[in-house]
Amino acid sequence: MPLADVFTLHGRRSASSDPADEQAFFLDVLAEYQWARDAVGLMPGTIDKLVKPVIELCDHYATVPWRIEPKHLDRYFAGVGKRARSTVRAKITNIDGFYAFLEQRYAGEISRLFGAVVESPVDPFNRPRHRGDFGLRVPPSQRAMTDFFARWRKALPAPRKEAVACRDYVMAKIAYLSGVRAGPPSCAAWVSDVHWESGQWGRFIVEGKDARGLGPR
Repeated sequence: MPLADVFTLHGRRSASSDPADEQAFFLDVLAEYQWARDAVGLMPGTIDKLVKPVIELCDHYATVPWRIEPKHLDRYFAGVGKRARSTVRAKITNIDGFYAFLEQRYAGEISRLFGAVVESPVDPFNRPRHRGDFGLRVPPSQRAMTDFFARWRKALPAPRKEAVACRDYVMAKIAYLSGVRAGPPSCAAWVSDVHWESGQWGRFIVEGKDARGLGPR
C-alpha cells in the first residue's frame, strides 16, 4: 500500500472517531494509571494529586490527552491555570508523568483506534527545572556495592586528610547497611550517633521520619 494511502486512512479514521468513544477510553486509561500508582504503594491523596492536573487541562479544552499539544499547555499555565511557581512545576511534572505512562502502554492502541500520536505536551521549552525522573531507578547489585566499598576502603590512606576520609567511609557504609533514607535522617547524623559499644553490632541512632514518631532510635 502506498504511503499516501496510509496517511489517508489515518486521517479518515481520526475524522470519523466518536468524541464519546475517546472520552470513555481516556477515563479507562486514567483509572488504570491510578491502579498502577496504587500498586507501587502511593497513598490515595498522592494519586489524586497525580491525576488532577491531567483532568484539569483536558476539561479546560474539552478534549482528551492525545489531542493536547505544547501550545495548549503553555497557554493554559500562562493564563487561567497560572499559579505559584512551585504549584505549576508540580502540575506540569505530574502531567508529564501521566504521558510517560500513556506512551508506554497505549500509544499503539490510541494510534490504531483514533489515528492520534501520543506525545507529551511538556517539551524542552516548557519543561520545569529540577523535575523528577519518571523512569524506574534500578539500584546497584549487592556484588557491585561490595566491590565499591572494598575499593573505597583500600584507597583510604591516599587522601591528605585520612581521618576525614575514614569518617566519610564509615558513615556511608553504616547508611548502606542500615538502610536509612537519604535526606534529613542521614544528613543530620553525626559520628557520635554511632555507638560501637552497644551490643554485638553496635547501635546507630536515627532521628526524623525513619524513627516513625517514636523518638531517636
